[in-house]
Amino acid sequence: MAHPTDWFRDARWGVFFHYLASPASSAELPDMTVDEWNRRIDGFDVEGLARQLEEIRAGYFFITLGQNSGFFLSPNRAYDRLVGRAPSRLSRRDLVADLYSALEKRAIRLMVYLPSHAPAKDLQAVEGLACTPALDHGQWGLVPGSYRVAPGTDERLTRFQENWEEVIREWSQRWGKHVHGWWIDGCYYADRMYRHADAPNGGSFAAAMRAGNPESIVALNPGVKIPVVRHLPCEDYTAGEVASSLPVGVDSGKPAAWAPKLQRFVDGAQYHLLTFLGTYWGMGQPRFGEDFLIAYTRYVNAFEGVLTWDVPPTRAGLISPEFMAPLRALGRTTRP
Repeated sequence: MAHPTDWFRDARWGVFFHYLASPASSAELPDMTVDEWNRRIDGFDVEGLARQLEEIRAGYFFITLGQNSGFFLSPNRAYDRLVGRAPSRLSRRDLVADLYSALEKRAIRLMVYLPSHAPAKDLQAVEGLACTPALDHGQWGLVPGSYRVAPGTDERLTRFQENWEEVIREWSQRWGKHVHGWWIDGCYYADRMYRHADAPNGGSFAAAMRAGNPESIVALNPGVKIPVVRHLPCEDYTAGEVASSLPVGVDSGKPAAWAPKLQRFVDGAQYHLLTFLGTYWGMGQPRFGEDFLIAYTRYVNAFEGVLTWDVPPTRAGLISPEFMAPLRALGRTTRP
């Protein structure tokens, strides 16, 4: 029987961009104006990037919609209505639409990244979206006392979840079947927010992402977990975030808890890993040579797993030159 991730399994590996107004996981607001952000998004060379991805034979491409700063690379009416900032920190250009137009000509699928929560360093967005927990959500960077708690806020952040689903639904319906998957960061509080029989829950959250494309595949990130886990039943593939340690398994004998037998599915979800090829998310020089990059990708692909490599983008939205050579080698050795 066909699985929603069959195409993803067949793609084997792809590339991820943290294209943000400030460094990934930054705790500070960037020195960025709305005009400057729009100039940067307007200058993103989608055709140049598409040619690079074709050259290295990437199976798919992920891009961040935004993160902590509140600067996003696609407009959204629901977001602007809820947040109420003028001018908006959401770009005028729909970079996602321009990207999939360029990538589809080369048979490369586009997927998107979004946090599970409001941009923590934009208090107007935090309050407008009602992402105002009374409890300390330290992993999100939301500190009670730094914002006004929205009336009616409960432990599940029901009002926020409904707002966030509305924002996501608008994007999904606009992009339709051109966006093939979502990777949602920061899903650390699943017991509080998602593991409930009634909506909002994990199922309604995933449904918002699939509103424009019922075949879109979804992963909700619980953070670094080794062995890799399926966090929630609504997931089609594992988020698979890994950093300083890369998972390995055993092929014979009795598997250990820390080194299980690796196989395509984890509790029914496609096995997938996401890690950085630089020194951190979206930055640095290559931390692995070509031999290791090729060998580990092949290792994961050998049991029908999928591996996504995060690489630093240039300001113009291109793969940094020092990463092109190893990625070319990866493409040559892993594609027919």
